[in-house]
Amino acid sequence: MKTILIVDDQTGIRLLLNEVFKKEGFLTLMAANGREALAKAKEIQPDVVLLDMKMPGMDGLEILRNLKQLGSEIQVIMMTAYGELDLIEESIDSGAASYFTKPFDVFEIREAVKQLLRD
Repeated sequence: MKTILIVDDQTGIRLLLNEVFKKEGFLTLMAANGREALAKAKEIQPDVVLLDMKMPGMDGLEILRNLKQLGSEIQVIMMTAYGELDLIEESIDSGAASYFTKPFDVFEIREAVKQLLRD
């Protein structure tokens, strides 16, 4: 069973994505911050991480870099409410597979995850 780690400081987004991916048959884990995300990723190496760019404490780029040190095969999709092109480019350069700008289309993000897992 493929595992998805959902990392966002907004509870509503975590719960929405959790519901979507559970219905698709994925094992889902949730984290509200970077420290929690990295602890869960060390315990159960996820196949895909949906990662918010802006969170208190550790930001998405720092979490992304730490995830890639855990395992380069972990696929990461960045989520941002900000259209900060430089941060998006930096996240892609740091190994993110793609990104979505909030508010995102749940169906599009679901298809992006499925595509990553097929490749």
